[in-house]
Amino acid sequence: MPDRAISRMTLYGDSISGNCLKTKWTADYLGLDYDWIEVSVVEGGTRSDAFMAMNPSGQVPVLRLADGRILPQSNAIILYLAETYASEALIPVNPFEKAKMMSWLFWEQYSHEPYIAVRRFRKKFMNMSDDELDPQLLARGRRALGVMEMQLTFSNYFVGDSLTLADVALVAYTRVADEGGFDLDEFPNVQRWVARVETDLGIGHAKKAA
Repeated sequence: MPDRAISRMTLYGDSISGNCLKTKWTADYLGLDYDWIEVSVVEGGTRSDAFMAMNPSGQVPVLRLADGRILPQSNAIILYLAETYASEALIPVNPFEKAKMMSWLFWEQYSHEPYIAVRRFRKKFMNMSDDELDPQLLARGRRALGVMEMQLTFSNYFVGDSLTLADVALVAYTRVADEGGFDLDEFPNVQRWVARVETDLGIGHAKKAA
């Protein structure tokens, strides 16, 4: 395991972003030393010359290691942190269970975040009305929550019987889905899971469990 005293890293992120917060929560859960640099998406911070030189995609979060290496993309960052700084925490040891965790990480970015996170951002931070929003965002976001509800009928976590990166990734925007117009009261298993994962991560509860 790397010597944490000489491996201080920097996370660049926007605190309104679930993608960014999931990297912070993972680092905190693992007890890592790091610097957090706030970069506002709304104020154009990710489009500055300095930031674009570091990450040409103009997106947060970004992890900068002590040796200067740069790693973008939230799920890549949390996977790197967990694999590098913890032997078993957050990642299943069993190869098949690990693959299941990875499948949820891919699903989160492809079938969950593009609808729930996008609708939340446009509604809460761009002040768009429901009439201005693409109705498919609500329909597909509710479909994603329905998939989660079904999975959580059979288990308390998405993989195995303990917290993994799948839960960290999925909870980031699910816990604030109501800000995008999604009613978690319709998904009681999801609502209880959110509260469970928030407790595991030691973060504040966005909403009380049903």
